[in-house]
Amino acid sequence: MLALKEEYLPHYTYEDYRYWEGEWELIEGIAYAMSPAPSVTHQEINLTIGSLVKQALKGCKHCKALPEVDWKVDNDTVVQPDTLVVCNLKERGAYLSQTPEMIFEVLSPSTKKKDRNLKYHLYASEGVKYYIMVDPAGMFAEVYKLDGSIYRLEGEFKTEDYTFEIEECRFDFSFEEVFDLE
Repeated sequence: MLALKEEYLPHYTYEDYRYWEGEWELIEGIAYAMSPAPSVTHQEINLTIGSLVKQALKGCKHCKALPEVDWKVDNDTVVQPDTLVVCNLKERGAYLSQTPEMIFEVLSPSTKKKDRNLKYHLYASEGVKYYIMVDPAGMFAEVYKLDGSIYRLEGEFKTEDYTFEIEECRFDFSFEEVFDLE
């Protein structure tokens, strides 16, 4: 099998990305298609997460829950987390440029490997305090909390609550509500 040299591979930037049609993410200059579209279960879980986080942050003056939005990490990395929390939002433009405090990724068969590997390391290196991977197939979530420069698994959650602490805000989050799809 032919081994490709890195110099032969395409390298894209935000300038390229912003004109693409369809759903894409760009990680270190490499384009990743985000298709097929998320399943109904994926979307239902993500909507529930966003609603619960938004409600929990109602009393917090500093932090906001946002649905899928472009987070431009740098000129060759743009990702679209399913749900995120940003504190002290500095700008409201075409994309988010500041590091979120919390990211939820709802895993799907087409993105699971990227979410568990590339994004896991990217989010840790960028200082995202909490990374929560939600698995609709297994109906559980893994909560990771940044410890220095690496994530530590806080636990797997199906029906339990977890207390998140970001900035001056602290809130309990019910994973039972996330997976109650009836």
